[in-house]
Amino acid sequence: MTRYINAVEDLEALYGKPVEASLIKVADRLIDVYRDWVMASKFCIISTVGPEGTDASPRGDATPVVQMYDEQTLLLPDWRGNNRIDTLRNIVRDPRVSLMFMVPGSNNVVRINGEARVTADPDMLNRFDDRGQLPRSVAVIRIREVYFQCARALMRSGLWSGHDESAGLPTPGEMLKAAKSDFDGVTYDAEWAARAEKTLW
Repeated sequence: MTRYINAVEDLEALYGKPVEASLIKVADRLIDVYRDWVMASKFCIISTVGPEGTDASPRGDATPVVQMYDEQTLLLPDWRGNNRIDTLRNIVRDPRVSLMFMVPGSNNVVRINGEARVTADPDMLNRFDDRGQLPRSVAVIRIREVYFQCARALMRSGLWSGHDESAGLPTPGEMLKAAKSDFDGVTYDAEWAARAEKTLW
């Protein structure tokens, strides 16, 4: 029978004290080194929490994935997607958010924890005008803490090794077919690349 750890004190006893670097790296705003790193990132994962549970969603752009409004505020546009709005729905009900910013080739990850609000204010949307295309909304993120993550996880995974390990994995069409037996997964897969190209923004 599996025995679980149910007390923080037991967990702390198992792991011991955190190393000094893991504590002094935390800032409450985008100091220059964190700003430079975040503004080089075109991809992040945003995590939220709501009454139904947690959600983590990828966000990506051809330019920096966020804009810096001030040293304690980031702006994250919501470009076209599947309209599930799980992340946005959660933010409206519970403002707590966490973000992980990645840059291809770097084993470091910069993490931000804070609170967010959603706006469709035209002035905010127009900040992201891309050849006349605008996001549907913008998450305004107030930074509570920012720090870099230990690189060991990405090093262990070899994430940026350049090896394609996706051969033989189920395609999105196959996953949809498994979820709904009469779904035409073959057509979905065949048409996906062209459809995505037309609807990126």
